[in-house]
Amino acid sequence: MGEQQRVKFPQEVIDEYAALGVDLPALFSAGHLGNRMGVQIVEASADRVVGTMPVEGNTQPYGLLHGGASAVLAETLGSVGSMLHGGSSKIAVGVDLNCTHHRGVRSGLVTGVATPVHRGRSTATYEIVISDEEGRRVCTARLTCLLRDLKSESLPSAAQG
Repeated sequence: MGEQQRVKFPQEVIDEYAALGVDLPALFSAGHLGNRMGVQIVEASADRVVGTMPVEGNTQPYGLLHGGASAVLAETLGSVGSMLHGGSSKIAVGVDLNCTHHRGVRSGLVTGVATPVHRGRSTATYEIVISDEEGRRVCTARLTCLLRDLKSESLPSAAQG
C-alpha cells in the first residue's frame, strides 16, 4: 500500500485514536490483501473515503481489471468508512457486498470513492463508485457492515501502540 502517512483523517479522529495509543494508519489500512493489490487510501472520514488501485497486476486472463479486484477496493473503502463511523468502541465486519461492473479497464489507476447510504448504531452501508483515469464509472458497489462492540483483543497487533 505504500505511504499510508498521506491519508487525510479529520483531526478529531486522529485525536480520538491517539489518546488510545492506536496507530491510526495501520488500523485503517487495506490489510495484507490490499497491500498485495497496491490499494492506497488517500482520504478517510466517515463521510467520504477515497482510495486508488493499479490495474496492472490485478487483471483477469483477458487483460481487463478483475471484478474481484474491484470488490477488494470497494470492501476496503466501505469498511474504513464504517469503522470511522462506528468510532473507537466498534469494529466493522462486512456482511453484504454487491458489485455491478460497467466497463472494462486495461491499464492505469482506478479510484474508488465511498460515501454513506446509511449510518446506524449497528450497521453502516456505503456506496462505492470506482472510476478510471478519465472519470468513467467502472464499477458501482454497495457494502453493508455490522458494527460490533470492540474488545481490546480484537485489534490487530500492528494497530496497537
